[in-house]
Amino acid sequence: MATTSNADTRKASGHRNLVAACVAHALHDGYTDGLYAFLPVWQSQFGLSYAGLALVRALYSGTMGSLQVPANKLVRSLSSSAALGLATLIAAAGFLIMALPLGFAGLCIGLVVAGAGSSVQHPRGSLLVTETYAPASRSALGIYNFSGDLGKATLPAAAAILLSFVAWRPVVGLMAVLGFFVAFGLFAWIPQKGTSKSVQNKPSLAASTRSGFPLLMTIGAFDTATRMGYLLFLPLLLHARGGTSPDVGLGLALLFLGGALGKAACSWLGERVGVIGSVVMTEIATALLIVFTLYLPLELIFIVLPFLGIALNGTSSVLYGTVPELAPNGDVGRAFALFYTGVLGAGGLAPIAYGAIADHSSQSVGILAAAVTALSIVPMALGLRRFLQIVR
Repeated sequence: MATTSNADTRKASGHRNLVAACVAHALHDGYTDGLYAFLPVWQSQFGLSYAGLALVRALYSGTMGSLQVPANKLVRSLSSSAALGLATLIAAAGFLIMALPLGFAGLCIGLVVAGAGSSVQHPRGSLLVTETYAPASRSALGIYNFSGDLGKATLPAAAAILLSFVAWRPVVGLMAVLGFFVAFGLFAWIPQKGTSKSVQNKPSLAASTRSGFPLLMTIGAFDTATRMGYLLFLPLLLHARGGTSPDVGLGLALLFLGGALGKAACSWLGERVGVIGSVVMTEIATALLIVFTLYLPLELIFIVLPFLGIALNGTSSVLYGTVPELAPNGDVGRAFALFYTGVLGAGGLAPIAYGAIADHSSQSVGILAAAVTALSIVPMALGLRRFLQIVR
């Protein structure tokens, strides 16, 4: 009876860990992609070029990406509730700074502060889920990754709709209030003491195949660069087709809802054609669908966007679930921090490059550059095959 009771307690605590990690992930990913709804407004108000707009956007994503490893080390001694709650408080404080009437400088400072807060969430949330469900954590990580797309589908759409009625600063302020509410909920919800197991997965194999991890991280970086590059231009593309702010919100919601479905679709696809096959298929589909949106009218773009979201976001779930398998020396926490450093850093820097390309050519050429990036992943994915075979 006591053994059964203890098992039930551990199971309930594990579910709480997963729910809390998913809520944090949904909020922070909603914060990250919710910023895209504000890009046309900021471009108009502050007179920004495409490259300048990407640079402003990179203040958040670049800070978040570059602080993954140091932030993970800084909060390693804290409980999961404290680490995730503190991260969310800081991110919400950044949005509050953006909402204040402090001009362009205040916007930039707020983006940096919010990015610093969000840098903690991914490695600690991922590690919490991995430890809780080790050694069979791939499915739980898929749920955690899926939760991020729920935030991406709701917050950008809500922000875009609100922008039709009120100025952008009150909308950002509401996002800050939501963050404070979630932060205090995390402090109260996650068990202070973990119920997790060690995640030193196959240390000898991970150590002997660690050269596969940089390749995995590179693939993740290129995949993220494709996604962030296209997202830079999507609101502007929809406006150019005659879309309004609600249309932009609808477009982002359709893309991110497709991305959420892509997590499940890629899991199903991966079971049948393998990790490598699913990555190759989704990246080819991504490139083709990106090109289609360049030549379609607004109504048909809305039809294509969910399918593009499936391919554009679904790949990340496959890559993400592979991190514990190829973690150098079996250090999963550090591996997740390094992985996010690469992918978020690419997500912050690549749009600047795409924006510069568009500034010196056209928006269409910038979008085509994102499609070419997706295609460049195919040979890299094929090269990853031998490392996965060794681990398994």
